[in-house]
Amino acid sequence: INEGEKVKGNCLNEIEYLTFPALEKLCIVRHLFSTRYGSVSEGIYTSMNLSYARGDKKENVDENYRRIADILKSTPDKIVCSSQTHTTNVRLVTEKDCGKGIVRKLDYEDVDGLVTNIPGIVLCTLYADCVPLYFVDRKNRAIGLGHSGWRGTVNRMGEAMLLAMKHAFGTRPEDVTAAIGPSICQDCYEVDGDVAEKFKHGFPGEWEFLLKDGKAFG
Repeated sequence: INEGEKVKGNCLNEIEYLTFPALEKLCIVRHLFSTRYGSVSEGIYTSMNLSYARGDKKENVDENYRRIADILKSTPDKIVCSSQTHTTNVRLVTEKDCGKGIVRKLDYEDVDGLVTNIPGIVLCTLYADCVPLYFVDRKNRAIGLGHSGWRGTVNRMGEAMLLAMKHAFGTRPEDVTAAIGPSICQDCYEVDGDVAEKFKHGFPGEWEFLLKDGKAFG
C-alpha cells in the first residue's frame, strides 16, 4: 500500500469511517474501520460504541451495529464477532456463525482472528490501542480480519492469519492484499522491559524501540 493512500476518510448519514483505497480497488469486499462519530450512544458512551460489555444500553449498541451494517449493505444478523483475548487463534467462519456476538450468543472463546470465503458474511473485531489486520485473497476470494496487540504481534498474528487462510482456502501470500488499520502510535505506547525483551528476541535486528527519559516506546 503506497504512502498517502493508506486510508481514506468517508462520511455517510453522519457516520464517519475509514477505508483502504488498495482494498477498494479490488472490488471484492466491502470494509471499514469505524470512528467515534455517527452513533446513538449517550453520556460516557458517546461514541460509536460497539461493545455490549461496557454498560451501554443494548438498544443503542444494536442501533450502532445496524448503522455500520447499513454502510456495508448488510444487516446485524450477518455479522460475526470475535472473542478477543490476545491470542493468535483464528476461526473459520461459516453461515452457522452469522449473528454471533450481536443477535446470538458467542459459543466460542479466545478467538482473535476470523476468516471466511462465504459471500455476505461480515467479520467484526474490536480495537482500542491494538492493530487491525485486513487480508483479502484475490485469487480464492477469501477474507480475514485479525486483532493484533503486542502479544499477538510478538507471536506473529499476521503469519497465523495467512496460515489459517492457506489451510482453509489454499491461500498463497503472493495472492493476498493486506492492510494495517489505525492503532496507537509509537510515541504514545510505553512498554516495560519484559515486553521490549520479547520483541528483541522475537524480531532480532528488525524491531527498534523509541527511548525517551529512560523509558521504551514501541
